[in-house]
Amino acid sequence: MTRTEKEKMLAGELYRPGSPELAADEAVNKAWIVRYNAAGALPAVERHALLSEHFGHVGKGAVVRPPFFCDCGYNIRLGDGVFLNFNCVILDIMPVSIGDRTQIGPAVQIYAADHPRDAATRRDGLEFGRPVTIGADVWIGGGSIILPGITIGDGAVIGAGSVVTRDVAPGATVGGNPARPLGRRD
Repeated sequence: MTRTEKEKMLAGELYRPGSPELAADEAVNKAWIVRYNAAGALPAVERHALLSEHFGHVGKGAVVRPPFFCDCGYNIRLGDGVFLNFNCVILDIMPVSIGDRTQIGPAVQIYAADHPRDAATRRDGLEFGRPVTIGADVWIGGGSIILPGITIGDGAVIGAGSVVTRDVAPGATVGGNPARPLGRRD
C-alpha cells in the first residue's frame, strides 16, 4: 500500500510538502492563523477555545499571545499553564510537546521541520521532520531557536537568544550559539 505524503510526514520520513492533501491542511492552517492573530483583544477564555479547536491538546490555563505562527497546529500539545509570548513560531510537521507551566519568551522559534543535508535530495523537493519535546517548568528566553529533534528536560533554563542544537538535561541552564551549559545564575 502506498503511503500518502501526509502519512510520510507524520512518520518522520522524507515527503513532498506540495501534495494536495498537505496543501489543503496548509490552507486550513493559514485561515486559522488569521482568525487567531485577529483575536488578540478577545478574552483569554475565547483565545483558549480557538487554540483548543486547532491544536492537538491545550491544557488548562495555557496562553499563546498573538501574533503566533505554526505549520499545522494539530501536532502541537501544550500542558497546563504553558505561556508563549508574542511572535512565537512553531514549525510542527512532527509533534511538538510543551510541558506544564513552561514559559516561552517572545520571538522564540521551535523547529520540528528539517531538510536533507544532501543537496540532490533537497533539489528533489523532499523534506522531513523530527519531534521536539520540552518538559515541564522550563523557561526559554526570548529570541531562542530550538532545532529539530531536541528534548529539553524538566526545569531547564534556555538563555535569551540561544540556539539549542543538542538535548538539554533536566535542571540545566544553557545559553549561546550553539547553546552550552552555563554556571548557575540565581
